[in-house]
Amino acid sequence: MTFNAHGLTGLIMTVLWLIALAGAVFAVFHAVRQRRDAFTAVDKLTKPIWLGILVASLLVIFLFGPVHMLGLIAVVAVCVYLVDVRPRVDDIQRGPRW
Repeated sequence: MTFNAHGLTGLIMTVLWLIALAGAVFAVFHAVRQRRDAFTAVDKLTKPIWLGILVASLLVIFLFGPVHMLGLIAVVAVCVYLVDVRPRVDDIQRGPRW
């Protein structure tokens, strides 16, 4: 039995690409649904700027994949939104917790 490293590498790269693409799509749809003032209320960039960053990231990930230099930058931008901006925007719109 021979091991086909290219096949395994290709599979891993495809899985990484799909995960990055799914994260970018989720981030774009989340940002679209949020109120415009929620972004500035938590001292983040404005909604149009975040939408521009996320849509550009989605296109870069779709075209180049997550392992290209531009793709890595796009993945970092999406991760910053999902880890830092999204939770704060969600919290501000939920209101105070008891």
